[in-house]
Amino acid sequence: MDMKLLDVSLSGYVDHLHQLVRENPIILNNICLLSAENPLHIASITGHLDFVKEILRLKPEFAKELNHDGLTPMHIAVVNRYVDIVGELASADCELCRLKGKDMNTPLHLAAIKGRVDIISVLLLACPQNIEDVNAQRETALHLGVKNNQFQAVEVLLDWIREIKREDVLNIKDELGNTVLHIAAWKKQRQVIELLLGFRTTMNPNSLQVNATNNSGLTALDVLLIFPSEAGDREITDILCSAGALKASQLSPESEVLSVGIPSTPEMRSVEQAQNLVEYFKFKKGRDSPSETRTALLVIAVLVATATFQVGVNPPGGLWQDTLTPDQINGTGTNSVKPHKAGESIMATSNAVAFALIVFFNSVGLSVSLVMINILTSRFPLQVELQICMFTMYSTYNTALTNMAGDNTKLYATIATSIITSLIPLTFRWARLNSKRIKDMVHRVTSISTR
Repeated sequence: MDMKLLDVSLSGYVDHLHQLVRENPIILNNICLLSAENPLHIASITGHLDFVKEILRLKPEFAKELNHDGLTPMHIAVVNRYVDIVGELASADCELCRLKGKDMNTPLHLAAIKGRVDIISVLLLACPQNIEDVNAQRETALHLGVKNNQFQAVEVLLDWIREIKREDVLNIKDELGNTVLHIAAWKKQRQVIELLLGFRTTMNPNSLQVNATNNSGLTALDVLLIFPSEAGDREITDILCSAGALKASQLSPESEVLSVGIPSTPEMRSVEQAQNLVEYFKFKKGRDSPSETRTALLVIAVLVATATFQVGVNPPGGLWQDTLTPDQINGTGTNSVKPHKAGESIMATSNAVAFALIVFFNSVGLSVSLVMINILTSRFPLQVELQICMFTMYSTYNTALTNMAGDNTKLYATIATSIITSLIPLTFRWARLNSKRIKDMVHRVTSISTR
């Protein structure tokens, strides 16, 4: 830029500008060829309103040019909080409000980032459509206001959204699929969340999608809960839940759309609904958190351990309440009742095979459940105490079952509860280490059998 013109732009003297133009009528035209910076950029930095007005009259196209930082004069005026200059530029051409600079940010985007509340109103008054513009990350001004903790700016933007009835902007997603509610939940901004949820009561109840999912399959409630808990999180969770917010794992599966031309029968629809339901309840790595999965597995393991332990100490058929020796049987002359002792299992005496099967499968179930509990609680506190509890529990089961077995099944019960079940953890460990080899073997056997 010509040094004289630069000095005049910095000083803001309109008379000196006229004098330069009289001396060199094409001085303003030469700027376009020699520099990315024009007098309007300089005046927007220094804040000379009258100089801006005169440049707009002489060279209105300067207002659309980007400087070497990728900013238009309006971008610069927004950052420097020159409300009057922003208003002058907007009145000259409302489309200047939508010009995109560096990172495709509009002046409204910068106003939201910087919290320029007064400028936001000027820009939206001149060009309400500006509210829907997105930058390179597909973020609206509302996204950026929430992301940069500019509560007053967000409040003004929401007031304008209500005024111009553009509640659809609330559901615009950025490049990661996050709505404004996702960002507010991530930043844990209770006031913003309450303002957003207020749209569901003051306007269309469906205006804000509280259960929209992002590209990771997370709802706003998931985003809130996935980060470490802080003071006030419980209140925010209650606010979201009272508005109908759910975790992604709680959402109903979307109905399948049938292909065009394929007839749909009631039987086909019922099968598809059943398949959808099964698919929905399957574990999904990206949807279900490790903490929830561990809790569910721990609950299942505890239930199995409880049920199998009860079967062991209270076997089916009950226990004999009296003792009957062979001499007593001969004395009564009846052979319908076999010799037994008080406390022995009735089934062990009357049906040894069935009792042996129950002992085996029940002991395997108890052993596997205890191994699961041990793995799932491996890094819990009080680990020594927990190991002692599980050891004494299984020892009690082993002792009780061995003593309840009859003379003909006592040896088997001892082996089944002591030796066979002790091999289960080693068996599982070997299977995990050789899982690929086992799969290949199963595949070869299957392929041979199908030939």
